[in-house]
Amino acid sequence: MRIGLIADTHIPEACERLPEAVFEAFRDVELVMHAGDVYVNSVIDELAAIAPVLVAIGNGDEGSEFHRHRLVPDHRVRETHLVEIEGLRIGLAHELPTPDETPGAAFDNAMARHFGGPVDILVQGHSHVEGTKRFGTTLVINPGSATLPHNLEDRPGTVAILEISPGGRFCVEIIDLGRYVNR
Repeated sequence: MRIGLIADTHIPEACERLPEAVFEAFRDVELVMHAGDVYVNSVIDELAAIAPVLVAIGNGDEGSEFHRHRLVPDHRVRETHLVEIEGLRIGLAHELPTPDETPGAAFDNAMARHFGGPVDILVQGHSHVEGTKRFGTTLVINPGSATLPHNLEDRPGTVAILEISPGGRFCVEIIDLGRYVNR
């Protein structure tokens, strides 16, 4: 199974709509997981034209004095999601405290609260910085931002593909959307 991972799209403030490169990168995915800061429901609908979509609420999705936009309630949007595929527990959140950022049991407590215990893979956003990091048995994947990579850099953003094979084997690829520009 191929899962498209995306986060921090910040539309329409970052740009008018999702970059066309996102649709090229997500060709043939069977599920899209958006790790929050969507801002407008039209982004969810655009992604749903590719595959079913799950969205975690981001800190900017609920509206505030800084963020004019607010997501309209939608069954695809929750604080967190937990899916099981090929025996793997995959959590989706906008931001959970990781052991390298918050010492102590905050990570384990957040996993217990949101997912009922540890997950094998945690997809999250918030930082706009792409990467993977392992904490114990959990691999944390941040696809970065498709529209505002590294917070406002003027370059194409990133997404990720999580590929899960029978028996629970998996691999993840961070994709620089620049590879699809001017082809």
